[in-house]
Amino acid sequence: MRLAGREVAGNVSRSASRPQRCLVAARAQATAAPPATKLKAADRVKLGDSDLSVSACCLGTMTWGKQNTEAEAHQQLSYAWDMGINFLDTAEMYPIPTEASTQGATDRYIGTWLKSGARRREEVVLATKVSGYSERTTWVRNPPRTTRVNREQIVESVDASLKRLQVDHIDLLQIHWPDRYVPLFGGGAYDIKLERPDAVSFEDTLRGMEEVIKAGKVRYIGVSNETSYGVSEFSHLAASAGLPKIQTIQNAYSLLVRVPFETDLAETCRRHNVSLLAYSPLAGGMLSGKYNHLPAESLAAARFNLFPGYMARYKQSLVQEAVREYEKVGAKHGLSCTELALAWCKSRWFVASSIIGATSMEQLKENLKAFDKDISDECAADIAAVYRRYKDPTVNPQ
Repeated sequence: MRLAGREVAGNVSRSASRPQRCLVAARAQATAAPPATKLKAADRVKLGDSDLSVSACCLGTMTWGKQNTEAEAHQQLSYAWDMGINFLDTAEMYPIPTEASTQGATDRYIGTWLKSGARRREEVVLATKVSGYSERTTWVRNPPRTTRVNREQIVESVDASLKRLQVDHIDLLQIHWPDRYVPLFGGGAYDIKLERPDAVSFEDTLRGMEEVIKAGKVRYIGVSNETSYGVSEFSHLAASAGLPKIQTIQNAYSLLVRVPFETDLAETCRRHNVSLLAYSPLAGGMLSGKYNHLPAESLAAARFNLFPGYMARYKQSLVQEAVREYEKVGAKHGLSCTELALAWCKSRWFVASSIIGATSMEQLKENLKAFDKDISDECAADIAAVYRRYKDPTVNPQ
């Protein structure tokens, strides 16, 4: 059985008659939870209906050019490559937090690494993102203007990304966030009053994607920070109009952010075979436990302190309480909080690849090593007990 890019199989007793076996199998498929997976960082998974075979760990790059130098970026890339990681994720607006003076630096660092000749371009699966609607980051376009996901800006974005990356094609082009209004980044409940009448239509967006695919500049497409409605509309339109199909969705998913995906996106993506690329599996570093234990002076350069207000929802008191409880679960089962969080995330049946990011080689090595750990049934039960008490504490902070 295919589950959003993964294969699972079940066994039925051969002593039963064929109709009985079919009935048992059908009931099991309808009611049984898919088994946890035990992928290692370098294991390959297939994305959606594409032929992209990527590592179960994806190297995120958004700190390069802000918290990391070009030399440090190259060091991380080479180490990850040596560890079997073939999947890189960037975006035209990186590094984060974004500003005009640094925008595009991340891509340029990746480009110079790719040009160093240590690996062939076709061995690397390169994903990037075109910015959704924003009146704030106008400098991403030339001349500066509100970013939109229309045909004109998709083409402009891809051409600029290819130039910075020094490549002739992108393997996976993702819409960073929707052009239409949706609550983003902990924005709370959907508010109909915030809808915009001029939102770019799903068809116009897919027509733009079709153009860059036909030009050989992009192989496959995906979405990010998207909803079940968006996934369904893109998928149905692609099928009915013969337009490119979205293969992936890149959304936040971690021990602290589960409800948005698990409630209905998991089913939607399964039905359309759209693979989840889980970003922030460590909740911006909060699930490493460092913010609860290390002295303030040693955390001066940590992301939450270096950029006040950035992902502030992850620093709420209820979040910190939840992290302490997850730390206890990890300690009980011989896992650090980082190991618990990453091992749990990659075990989820709908997670194709987990995106990790690091600002130091020490963090990168720790994160990759965490993929060698697996979650036992007892550990999963203990995680579930904590979750019942602290369900998505970043959404409704207290």
